[in-house]
Amino acid sequence: MTSHEAVPPDAVEAVSEPIRFDGRRLRSERTRHLIIEAYLLLLQEHRRMPTAAEIAARAGYSVRSIFERFTDLEALSLATADYAIAVGQAEAEPRDVDGDRAARIRSHVHTRAQACEKWLPLWRILTGKPVEEQPPDIRARVLTVRRANVERLELMYRPELAALDPKSRDTLVLALATLTSFESWGALREDFGLPWEAALDVWASAIERMLPQVS
Repeated sequence: MTSHEAVPPDAVEAVSEPIRFDGRRLRSERTRHLIIEAYLLLLQEHRRMPTAAEIAARAGYSVRSIFERFTDLEALSLATADYAIAVGQAEAEPRDVDGDRAARIRSHVHTRAQACEKWLPLWRILTGKPVEEQPPDIRARVLTVRRANVERLELMYRPELAALDPKSRDTLVLALATLTSFESWGALREDFGLPWEAALDVWASAIERMLPQVS
């Protein structure tokens, strides 16, 4: 049998069939991504919800292009939240999980502070309304982020939490989650005007005091 005969004719045709890409869809996705990036940059700069005109100007598109892809600015905020959650998870890979107590605290507060510093403006947009007025989709994202913070705490401080009874453990986890919240970081950095390292020290020192001592 020759090598040509070893390949069925229909397989040869399938291999030779050119791969087709949906260029219009790819361009639309790129436009969508650039709009989200423009929105995030404006949030970082102005610390408020940007207007559609501002977003369009920064992204280099028309206002019409924005509303062709997002029904309104709330939908854009929701899409941006999904983007932020995905990027945040990728950037916050746990480190020093098996390190000593000091290493775990340093690693945790540094990773958490980076996330808060980067995403605080978006967080304020998402949580700007009272809980009962937050749209269900937005509320779901907010709870997802809060649960992720709790899961990280449970991972990083597993030895100390394991030494507690269930009720004490749950109480401590909630206290630590509140301590390392976006709201807490915003208060330290903006309301009290602490520089980066000083704000990190506040978190690290408080966590050290709150965790039980284990042998």
